Amino acid sequence: MHLAAILAGGLILLWPAFFNGYPLLFSDSGAFLAQTVVPLMIWDKPWIYGPFAWIFHQHVSLWGTILAQGAIVSHLLWLLARVLGRATPLRHLTLCAGLALLTTLPWSAALVMPDILAPVAVLAAVLLGWAWAALGPGERLWLILLGSVATAAHLSHLPVMLALVVLALLPRLRWWRGLAVAMPLLGAILLLLATNIAGHGRIALSPYGSSFLLARLIADGPAARTIAARCPEAGWYLCAFTDRLPMDADTFLWAPDSPVNRAPEGTPIFLGGMLLAPEAGAIIAETLWREPWAVLQAGLGNGGRQLVTAGIGDILDNRHLGLAVRPRLVQGFPPSEAAAFDAARQQGPELAEAGRAIAWLHPLVLLLSLPLLAWGWLRGDARMRGVLLALVVAVLANAWATGGLSGVHARYQARIAWLLPLGAWLALPWRR
Repeated sequence: MHLAAILAGGLILLWPAFFNGYPLLFSDSGAFLAQTVVPLMIWDKPWIYGPFAWIFHQHVSLWGTILAQGAIVSHLLWLLARVLGRATPLRHLTLCAGLALLTTLPWSAALVMPDILAPVAVLAAVLLGWAWAALGPGERLWLILLGSVATAAHLSHLPVMLALVVLALLPRLRWWRGLAVAMPLLGAILLLLATNIAGHGRIALSPYGSSFLLARLIADGPAARTIAARCPEAGWYLCAFTDRLPMDADTFLWAPDSPVNRAPEGTPIFLGGMLLAPEAGAIIAETLWREPWAVLQAGLGNGGRQLVTAGIGDILDNRHLGLAVRPRLVQGFPPSEAAAFDAARQQGPELAEAGRAIAWLHPLVLLLSLPLLAWGWLRGDARMRGVLLALVVAVLANAWATGGLSGVHARYQARIAWLLPLGAWLALPWRR
């Protein structure tokens, strides 16, 4: 009965894909598919989500990947409700239906992207840290392995998990709880080091991540001012572009005519972001020394804007799918996959129209969740208070990790904002 409820709940969470007629896709989905179709160790993405997705699609159908994502999230919801005394099959199906209709969760669960693994990592850590005694040995091992893969799937997950480790250690320095929460983070670090050594020959969590942070600091201004102040004496490549800086971070990284991708004389540069990484590290260090408070202020401001910027608009976008995703389907999947991709509602306006028709509910539900979270924290037992506080900290840390270190995009916060309505539901005075 419990297994049936978990599987049914997973299907409910994937309703956007069923409406679409195919799993939801983003332009970066093609890059993750390339990690196993080509195969390719992409410079700007960990070699984690591509293999994770492959385990379930096996180059047969992307439906396997999202069905697994839905089942994983449903199972974690069941475990969390169980350890808090809220789990029955009917309540679980009600919870999944409510989250599916009223929050951004299903739009991440049905998407072939590592977005859904951010809350998966958080829920695994929360269960390990605040409900260890209520879990069986097999469940603990599963959560450690799942949490490690989920944490490693995107670099922004690392600071979120670190924030949960700090939270776990705070009350009376309970090192055992901190160690339990840290297990997925430590596993993720080992995974990233191993894959980067194998793929890039470098012992690093992110061999070329400095290019992304530099783009953020240029857009905010401090790095642009550093380049202007230190050039031409510094001899940096970017000295030739001081008249074009500051520049939007995404434009700096990805535009064909940006300094990263086109030399001063007009020659295109292949893998410019990767080649720029050593210089980016030097400019970042100089910027942090020159304007530490400006960097901190910009990061906090971006994190604050990200906190209130959560929506599914990015997910509904179908730009670049034909160029970035379809060739990978043709290259590595049966012809039926490309045909299903072409026929999906995402290729036209129907999916976007359906998403916008219900998107107005998402911020309203988030606001209504806040008083329930506060009430549950005041009235709950120690485990309930710990779980609710951990969910709130994860949402705050995600805003800083994505908006503060990368850029403000609605999709970044939408992937995890639904943890607040989840906490509100858990805080309701259910009868045991």
